[in-house]
Amino acid sequence: MPEIKLTNLSYSYTNTSHQALADVDLTIPSGSYTALVGHTGSGKSTLVSLVDGLIRPSTGTVQIGEVTVDQNAKRADLAKLRQHVGFVFQFPEQQLFAETVAKDIAFGPENLGWSADKVAATVKHAMEAVGLAPELADRSPFMLSGGQMRRVAIAGVLAMEPAILILDEPTAGLDARSTDALLELVAQLHQRGRTILLITHQMDQAARYADQVVVMNHGRLVAATTPQHLFSD
Repeated sequence: MPEIKLTNLSYSYTNTSHQALADVDLTIPSGSYTALVGHTGSGKSTLVSLVDGLIRPSTGTVQIGEVTVDQNAKRADLAKLRQHVGFVFQFPEQQLFAETVAKDIAFGPENLGWSADKVAATVKHAMEAVGLAPELADRSPFMLSGGQMRRVAIAGVLAMEPAILILDEPTAGLDARSTDALLELVAQLHQRGRTILLITHQMDQAARYADQVVVMNHGRLVAATTPQHLFSD
């Protein structure tokens, strides 16, 4: 399992002089559960986009295991980074598109050229991992509840077998029951060995589940500490 190491990391969007991230040094240990908190515009989404290889750093490096990416990284380098990382975007159900749950989950593995048998086994395993009943495999994802649709989207990410799972406010728009169920699911995925990065505005979520809380403000790292230490300060 690879750790995530960010060194002197900065990022500026090309159409502005504003630095979205400035001089971030951060280590996220392998197998940890890290909550990223901070107000809108604090740099949380930019940071995880760099970890996922969606954008290149302006300065500094992102290292995941043996893979290191800097401002000169080629597309192939960014693709290697993404092999380790699964990204569940906010409102991921908006990315569902296939006519059945199974086909949606199978999309990523099929694109990797896996055999039909391996894809079928992966779909089954991913559905089990997120608590989706087998009989839902042939249902349209658009006929499911909001919480179930989000589980389908997460299963599609898990099917790619990432060691690191990034979730951008995964409970946004869900009712209290679906929120609790989804957070328990993420906790189980963590217990099975995955590194979790959770972007959240809910401090109770950070306190209850994370073993590290990273606080961002105006593109800078304010703190990286335990929930107990942060909330006692």
